[in-house]
Amino acid sequence: MDVEYLSPVSDSLFEEIELLHSQSIGKIMKIHSKKDGLPDLNQAKLAIIGVQEGRLAVNNESTGEGLDLIRKEFYQLYQGNWTNSIVDLGNITKGDAVSDTYFALIEVLRHLLKRNIIPIIIGGEHDLTYANYRAYDTLEQTVNLAVVDNKFNLGTISSDINSQSFLSKIIMEKPNNLFNYSNIGYQSYFVPQNEIDLLDSMYFDSIRLGEAKKIEQVEPLLRDADIVSIDLSSVRQSEAPANQNATPNGFYGDEICAVARYAGISDKVSSFGIYEYNPIFDRNNQTAQLVAQIMWYFIEGVNFRANDYPFGSKENYQKYIVPIENEDLIFFKSIKSGRWWFEINIKENNNIKRKSLVPCTYQDYVNATNQEIPDRWYKTIRKII
Repeated sequence: MDVEYLSPVSDSLFEEIELLHSQSIGKIMKIHSKKDGLPDLNQAKLAIIGVQEGRLAVNNESTGEGLDLIRKEFYQLYQGNWTNSIVDLGNITKGDAVSDTYFALIEVLRHLLKRNIIPIIIGGEHDLTYANYRAYDTLEQTVNLAVVDNKFNLGTISSDINSQSFLSKIIMEKPNNLFNYSNIGYQSYFVPQNEIDLLDSMYFDSIRLGEAKKIEQVEPLLRDADIVSIDLSSVRQSEAPANQNATPNGFYGDEICAVARYAGISDKVSSFGIYEYNPIFDRNNQTAQLVAQIMWYFIEGVNFRANDYPFGSKENYQKYIVPIENEDLIFFKSIKSGRWWFEINIKENNNIKRKSLVPCTYQDYVNATNQEIPDRWYKTIRKII
């Protein structure tokens, strides 16, 4: 990895680490320092990256600053019963232009993804999700993106990219590797009806805040995601004040941590980001503490992955066949984790080319037994034909 893209963690943080308990995360993990340089990645499973970029943050321009405040709170937490090694690679500093920052982030993420190291991106504007997505271009795979936000950030293909208009670039720009986009926790009064209709016409997923608080509705979308991106404006202002776009409604702190844990548990999620932290508006480091705890819960989830996705030995699954409307819907339940999938047959010239498993809920199976085709099944079929 080219070290020129990454600046070390500040010396003042290392002075504080010296005062921490021997079992704290800051004492255990390897951290990029001026003295020792970048940590060895050979045993690493997760890598923290700060991004000091906020020039395109709409109404939240100081985001990307104060990353040391998040680190300070994270380092003093105690790790769980974890076996995976974590490293902190330091920060990507602002380039001469925002496009330079994108380029640096893309290069760092590509390096980590090729080594099967999960990046945790902190700080910076939410449009860095676009750079995260572009890092998958060379991996020759389709990408599922799950975004936790109170709006869609759609914009138009012709509008300049910023923190509230990057999604259209992801959807429309080539190479187009996006298979599915999921918005988790949008609030209807922040989203024009034509945007809701547009996403529905593209068979993407969007879950309103009230439904998203039911974690069983959210879990299949997180389980099927490659990238999970959290905008702190999805959290209510009383829980996370360090965001000038924060509003009275949103997820509670424990709810957003539950979302992060389920993202970590997903065997498929390979990158995770938390954006729009603005230290100017924080109170007693409350939001910095919450971001640190979101990171903690994501890492906790990664350490408890069941490794039952993609489909492994059939002996580890129970198979259910549900006849419905001239079709047999086939469901699988993992004996190991209790999670559910349904099978999609991808056909070419009326012949089955391959089979694909799509995460679902037990309720989807129950609905099918009542002769109701699950919405997830319908949307997936429409996207592949």
